[in-house]
Amino acid sequence: MRSRLSMRRNPAANKVSDLWLDGEGLKPVAFSLDGKLLPESAWSTDENGVRIEAPPDEFVLETEVEIAPESNTALEGLYRSSEMFCTQCEAEGFRRMTWFPDRPDVMARFTTTIEADKSRFPVLLSNGNPSDAQDLENGRHRITWNDPFPKPSYLFALVAGKLALLEDSFVTASGRTVDLRIYSEPENIDKCGYAMRSLKKAMRWDEVTYGREYDLDIFMIVAVNDFNMGAMENKGLNIFNAKLLLALPETATDADYQAIEGVVAHEYFHNWTGNRITCRDWFQLSLKEGFTVFRDQEFSADMGSRSVKRIQDVRMLRAHQFAEDASPMAHPVRPDSYMEINNFYTLTVYEKGAEVVRMQANLLGPERFRKATDLYFERYDGQAVTTDDFVACMQEAGGKELTQFKRWYSQSGTPELLISSIYLADGGRLELTVTQTCPPTPGQPEKLPMHIPLAIGLIDPDGNDLAVTLDGETSSGPTTRVLELREKTERFVFKDLDRRPVLSLLRNFSAPVKARYDFSAGELMFLLAHDSNGFARWDAAQSLHLQVLESLIANPEAGLPEGYLQAIQSVLANTSEDQELLAELLTLPSESYIGDQMNVIDVDAIHTARTGLMRLIARELRQEFLSVYEACSDSGAFSYEHAAMARRALKNLALRYLSMLEGDAEVEALARTQYETQQNMTDVSAALSCCVHAEMPSASGLLADFEQRWKEQPLVMDKWFSIQATSRQVNLVPHIRELMQHPGFTLRNPNRVRALIGAFVSGNQARFHAPDGSGYQLLADVVLELDGTNPQIASRLLRTMSRWRRYDDTRSRLMRAQLQRISETDGLSKDVLEIVSKSLEG
Repeated sequence: MRSRLSMRRNPAANKVSDLWLDGEGLKPVAFSLDGKLLPESAWSTDENGVRIEAPPDEFVLETEVEIAPESNTALEGLYRSSEMFCTQCEAEGFRRMTWFPDRPDVMARFTTTIEADKSRFPVLLSNGNPSDAQDLENGRHRITWNDPFPKPSYLFALVAGKLALLEDSFVTASGRTVDLRIYSEPENIDKCGYAMRSLKKAMRWDEVTYGREYDLDIFMIVAVNDFNMGAMENKGLNIFNAKLLLALPETATDADYQAIEGVVAHEYFHNWTGNRITCRDWFQLSLKEGFTVFRDQEFSADMGSRSVKRIQDVRMLRAHQFAEDASPMAHPVRPDSYMEINNFYTLTVYEKGAEVVRMQANLLGPERFRKATDLYFERYDGQAVTTDDFVACMQEAGGKELTQFKRWYSQSGTPELLISSIYLADGGRLELTVTQTCPPTPGQPEKLPMHIPLAIGLIDPDGNDLAVTLDGETSSGPTTRVLELREKTERFVFKDLDRRPVLSLLRNFSAPVKARYDFSAGELMFLLAHDSNGFARWDAAQSLHLQVLESLIANPEAGLPEGYLQAIQSVLANTSEDQELLAELLTLPSESYIGDQMNVIDVDAIHTARTGLMRLIARELRQEFLSVYEACSDSGAFSYEHAAMARRALKNLALRYLSMLEGDAEVEALARTQYETQQNMTDVSAALSCCVHAEMPSASGLLADFEQRWKEQPLVMDKWFSIQATSRQVNLVPHIRELMQHPGFTLRNPNRVRALIGAFVSGNQARFHAPDGSGYQLLADVVLELDGTNPQIASRLLRTMSRWRRYDDTRSRLMRAQLQRISETDGLSKDVLEIVSKSLEG
């Protein structure tokens, strides 16, 4: 790789005599300064970079290095995936390709020339617009790309391969025509149509919602099989994990389609929130990721069910980010320090960061928030900035004092709200008292009060929303009120209430907090039946299910609350509503989420209680579930529109409950028929999962059939591995080890690792936490093997054991032993060393 850097000293900076450029794993060939070859005495290298002695204030530096992309198993920098060469430069991959000041605030205009054998690599891509293409001697060719927009090196991209092309175009709001191109390996190009439609919807939405128009003549996406992340927003040339780009009804589930739509939008939205305006340093990572996640969440909400999208996002946040906040890995949205930046591509930075942006949007309101984002884009276009700069625009344009609010960026942990109420019948008033606390986290034993928007509603005994009017106000308030908490304890009084209302708390999840209120089971059933806010209704259902489960964990012989089964029956009977929302209302909290509510996680009791409750519900409401299954079955043509996806979601939830009925021949026949019909992958994988997880007699035959049908389709085979990894089979670890010897399994492919090992570790609490510690040993074995080839994936898997102190003494001891074993291994990567060190210290 040859590089030509036009450089000048920053006159505003302290004068340093030597020039330092980052570089890792590079074999230096030559250095030239202003056209003159530098002697070896004028430069020196180490494992982190090169030092050029005393260059002038302005100069051109030309370098040449050799790299080995074919042996680059870390998948950072330039590497090979199948027969294609591609790059992944975020966060610090560019330094694996050439010498460069590899930091996000160093922005430059890039011109890239690629030369290759034309028969092997007919497609040569980089950032920007193509400016020159030439055929050369000996069957080679060359193409030059110019990116007119300054960018940091982490946004550089290069792809070379024999790729098929799907083309389309988009006319912007100003009338410009943009050439849209999606590239994949030839056998997959027929699976790119949905991604293209999603891209065009995202481009239009960004124009309408944020006034952001695309700025180049061409926008390209490439599907890559081997990729550590989901996708990468490189300027004008997005590189995608094939899992998040390729879809046909027979190969992709509805969840895959939804993920593709959201991620295509996310990476496109980065063109403005990440590319045109980027981060001053990696501590500001949430500046681009939190804002862009918020934008893609809102886009997906507009494309489907807003309530369901909010529920899905909050479920994931509570299950995983809240757990991260309660672990030794807890860190602020804007981290204070890091050993390895790849370890801070976390749910806290992304998902909690999005919630921090959402809170600002809620505090400002739609019009003022749009005014604030317009100011942000106008003021900082072409610059590398900070989260403080973003909040300053919110404050200036929104007219809202946000100094205290900025603690959300610097203070880690999940705030908890203790809420109580008193109804004063004589005056028709309700007094609400809210006290906020936040548990200690590593490095932050004491916490200051946060600025928290708490959205509430009041519902009368007839199920009607009431005006939420504060005492002292002269006019009626709205039916959803956002209370702004700033002090440790605050009191609010609502008036004009002739009967005691039921509280609807934290509507639309207005803040990433835990709200504690002593709801009775009857009140939760009332909210499940009557709350007009879809999220709050689901939240009531989750709290109700959780109350029942906690009772069963404490006493397996405990009965169900009066009316509980009738409440579920009422949901099943109301199929005229959004059927995807109904499926969410009927889904029990996950085993990991239940464990998060306990001081000491009782893995076995949780699994027994949750499995038993599902079986009891299915037995008591068997006919109702069969009726729902029949009503939602559809033999028509496949559609990925929301109504069709919702119908499949409710149907397959019904099948999942029914599959809990052991030895029910009718249910097994339903599942087997659904599988054999092969109508779409959503139904096929759901039926296979039910058969395998219930250990039905037909399971092994269906697994064999699935493997035979799809053994040449890696993304479909990932589902085959995951279904087995999440099985309820008691002695599962030996089977996981057998699957690791399967010809289709490889540790070199991140998707396959996540499909088998990741699904087992994070999606199968009962079997991963087997009391003999075999699950922990399996994970440690995989982490140590992966650390030598792909430390980024190894460190992500290892995070699961960071919370080892939360479990019983036996499991804690076994987990700690495996963490100690890893920590004592010589030559650990910074990625794994940081995770294991913090886990043991925390």
